[in-house]
Amino acid sequence: MNTLKDYLNAHDASEMHPSDIANILRALDDEAFSSAIKLVPKDLVGDVALALPDRYFDDVVENLSVDELSHAVTELESDDQVEFMQELGDVDEKVASEVFENLHEDDQEEITKLQNYDESVAGAYMQLELFTAYKDEIVQDVIKRFARLRKENEVENVQNLFITDKDKKLEYAVGLDDLLIFDFSKTVIENIDASEESFEPIKAVDRDDIKDIVRLFEQYDLSVLAITNAYGVLLGRITSDDIYDIINEHATEQMYNLAGVDDEAEEDEEILPAGKKRATWLALNLFTAIAASLVIGLFSHTLESMVALAVLMPIVASMGGNAGTQTLTVVVRQLALGDISQGDALRIIKKEVIIALLNGLLFAIIIGVIAAIWFDKGMLGVVIGLSMVINLFVAGFFGATIPLLLKRMDVDPAIGSTVILTTVTDVVGFFSFLGLATYILL
Repeated sequence: MNTLKDYLNAHDASEMHPSDIANILRALDDEAFSSAIKLVPKDLVGDVALALPDRYFDDVVENLSVDELSHAVTELESDDQVEFMQELGDVDEKVASEVFENLHEDDQEEITKLQNYDESVAGAYMQLELFTAYKDEIVQDVIKRFARLRKENEVENVQNLFITDKDKKLEYAVGLDDLLIFDFSKTVIENIDASEESFEPIKAVDRDDIKDIVRLFEQYDLSVLAITNAYGVLLGRITSDDIYDIINEHATEQMYNLAGVDDEAEEDEEILPAGKKRATWLALNLFTAIAASLVIGLFSHTLESMVALAVLMPIVASMGGNAGTQTLTVVVRQLALGDISQGDALRIIKKEVIIALLNGLLFAIIIGVIAAIWFDKGMLGVVIGLSMVINLFVAGFFGATIPLLLKRMDVDPAIGSTVILTTVTDVVGFFSFLGLATYILL
């Protein structure tokens, strides 16, 4: 706690960054955290709480009063207010209701408006605080109004002035750097008409899929994007910091799904929910492992006749599994980034199959020579080499095909892909190796 006191004493409140305070709080034990959170300036509590990992939110709620939590929400921007209230509701619905009742009517209205959007669309992530002007306003008046709003902290992180008509329909977007070189005595539209630059805004509709919004930010290297309704009326904006959070969350979700774990359960401190989610996937893996074992059982006589097969058998399955995982990871990630279009399926499958075959031939020669020398049986090297080629071909084909098929079925390609792929490579690897051994060696 002394570290936080020292930090607060050494810095002016206006210079503090919530992330710096959050990093200090994370290093404290429970008792010290309870005391330290009360030292955080009231205007920064909301930002600090959102900068902390989710598991700390319970402690924040427990150590602050309803009035303090209400003030924290008031100091946040509209999109962050919604996130704070959602997390507060997850912790304690009664406290969340009391905090909501304490808020100003304008804040309540904005929170309710944003909460009505599904989390998969742009409207759920937009910020309602905007710097706007009518196109027939004098530039000098616009700049004076901006200076006043900025001093009063009514607007933050402003990069663009959005120009609308009298019906609030978005017509132009002017960067602040361009605004400063306008003729201050003329109207906004006069300056725009006299300029050789284009001020056509890049915009999206509030019901657009958030994944499409992420792609817009990446495609045009945006720092802010205007959001309108279906009729072109300006509603809000989405800033790049929110997009970074969305990208990180999606990447984390994909990584967890590929590993067969649930991202929400893993972020929870409770052991049983996380254990239950993991057990579900492990149970499925158990049945797929049994399926592979049944294949081995079909060739028990072959294994009894030649012990070398039992020694070499895991190599084929392991190489197939690893090669398939490489392909799977590449395709799933490219799908997530939007790098694969609907007409790209055959190209991707062809590419991955060729790579798999080339690697299959390379490692077939290597393991074939090793097996032949190791067990002094040339045909054993041929058997494992052929099996290696077959299994890596299958790994490349299904590693690319499975996520593409899941995507076509509107299922997250990361979910279940690894289980299906592991089953295929294990079964094909064991069957091809033992089957060829039975046919060629016995």
